[in-house]
Amino acid sequence: MNDSLSSDVVFLPLGGCGEIGMNFNLFGHADQWVAVDCGITLEQVPGALRPSVQMPDLSFIAARREQLAGLIVTHAHEDHLGALPYLWEQLRCPVYATPFAAAVLRHKTRSRRGVLPSSLIEIEPGEQIKVGPFNIEWIPITHSTPETCALSITTPQSRILHTADWKIDADPVVGSAWSSRRFSELGDEGIDAVICDSTNAMQAGRSPSEGEVAVGLRQVIQRCEGRVVVGCFSSNVARMQTLASIAQLTGRYLGVLGRSAAGMAQCAQQVGLLPENFQPIHAEHLGYLPPAEVLGVATGSQGEWGAALHRLMVQTHPDLALEAGDTVILSSKTIPGNEASVQRLIEGLRGRNIEVISADDSEQILHASGHPCQGELADLYQILKPTLAIPVHGEAEHMKANANVARESGVDVTLTGMNGDLFYLSPTPGVRRRYAEVGRLQWCEETERLIGAT
Repeated sequence: MNDSLSSDVVFLPLGGCGEIGMNFNLFGHADQWVAVDCGITLEQVPGALRPSVQMPDLSFIAARREQLAGLIVTHAHEDHLGALPYLWEQLRCPVYATPFAAAVLRHKTRSRRGVLPSSLIEIEPGEQIKVGPFNIEWIPITHSTPETCALSITTPQSRILHTADWKIDADPVVGSAWSSRRFSELGDEGIDAVICDSTNAMQAGRSPSEGEVAVGLRQVIQRCEGRVVVGCFSSNVARMQTLASIAQLTGRYLGVLGRSAAGMAQCAQQVGLLPENFQPIHAEHLGYLPPAEVLGVATGSQGEWGAALHRLMVQTHPDLALEAGDTVILSSKTIPGNEASVQRLIEGLRGRNIEVISADDSEQILHASGHPCQGELADLYQILKPTLAIPVHGEAEHMKANANVARESGVDVTLTGMNGDLFYLSPTPGVRRRYAEVGRLQWCEETERLIGAT
């Protein structure tokens, strides 16, 4: 940071602004930077069986790493921590994460043969510490993976709130319910700027709770007669706990199918996030049970090649075979760009007379997003009463919709931009376009090296 910026508090996204995924954010003040999150995105390459793993080019901050005081991980999703095993060596700064996010980072670093940060510091939700020029408070907030935290980032003259990914969930199944108490206190103290998730900003209303999903899944599974396999995002620990409870209620045995889901469950158990009744059986035992006693939770709800659901469709899964009369429930949203692969999965299963129930088409609530719709965004803006709102974590149309909600909720100033734009947060709001060069890197599995993304 040059001297002209030393008295300002600034925000510089290098990934995740103008796109969904690949989050990397910088907050700067007093000639130092603090990074927030370091994630990947998956890009489907035409003709390739597997998507390309891509991540932000960190050249800007890597060239200034002596000014980088630390990196904070807000939660355990791939688009927020998945690039650290590949990129931490460029930064070599302390990394701060909650116990669950730290456990997931260790697991993913081992599986990717990456480099674990040499200084990985575990922070409990609600804790406050000083990182560089900032006092940081980890504020618990509900999302679709446990221990997600918003960040209060303060200096003696300013207070910024970075929401991370969030929603308002009164019944999250795993973890504490949404509470407005701390956010109301911050709003009363005065917020200069909010950096806010925009993923669902084009959707009216509110996101369903995980508790409502539990009711819907129980209703559907209770009427199934054969084997049932539920596809969901592997990081959704609450969904796994819901299925464990349904298994007990319906006389079935739960098995976890897929390495990523099994790894997430193991990490959650390690840090005490799952209760004693979460007792899945070994996946290889599912094949010996009567069909009416089988309940599986599986990876691959986006139709990914080689994931558990894909292997069940093509009858190559080593632990379980599905037959006519069995049921697959897709307890997930089809991510834009994955429509063709999801449709191939559905058609492949139905072609073998396996019933497929998709959350996208079901009357029951079978999936809940982890991101706020317009009603939740309005609630948060009205609670915090910030001077400035900067929408991130979305494409241009999502961020524009978020900015509209902010203005309608009484926020004086809104600024939208793209990766590489420098946002002035305090004392005077503003934006300097194309301040830093940005780009993408791609992990090449053949050479185990980072290359420029095309």
